[in-house]
Amino acid sequence: MALIEFTPQLRRFVDAPSCECEAATLREALDAAFAEQPRLRGYILDEQGHLRVNVVVFIDGQRARDLRGLSDPLRAGSRIHVLQALSGG
Repeated sequence: MALIEFTPQLRRFVDAPSCECEAATLREALDAAFAEQPRLRGYILDEQGHLRVNVVVFIDGQRARDLRGLSDPLRAGSRIHVLQALSGG
């Protein structure tokens, strides 16, 4: 089972509890989280279903590569961290 976690910054806007799921790809894991909390989708994905530019995802400590198709593979026990990128000066 993969574990997907959302940072406290994101949880300020929408209830985003951690989610354990059976998933082979990042897309499947995110879909499982969205099934539990549908409002979360709009904060993570844009209108085309791609990762929003202000969202960063790490899988087992490595930044996700496929920001459009979200096809990055997961393994049993993968840890996924979803966070909003910070900007400013």
